[in-house]
Amino acid sequence: MSWSILEMLGSVTVLMVAIPPVLAGVGLLFGGELAVGAVLVAAGFGMVAADQYITTPGDIPVAVASRVVGVIVNQPDDEQ
Repeated sequence: MSWSILEMLGSVTVLMVAIPPVLAGVGLLFGGELAVGAVLVAAGFGMVAADQYITTPGDIPVAVASRVVGVIVNQPDDEQ
């Protein structure tokens, strides 16, 4: 899986937002606050999963362009 620089920066930004609630949740889990800690950990993992698996409107042109280029570039090997 190759990522562009903008995709990497977007993922780093999501991680910068998701890590603090996960760390707070882990601290609360170890402190005995199971419900709040589990919610914070789940919210952090949910942010990262949403970034990776949900298609945003900004992703659509890139996906269409890559499919068009793939169709144009892939030629059959029968032309010898």
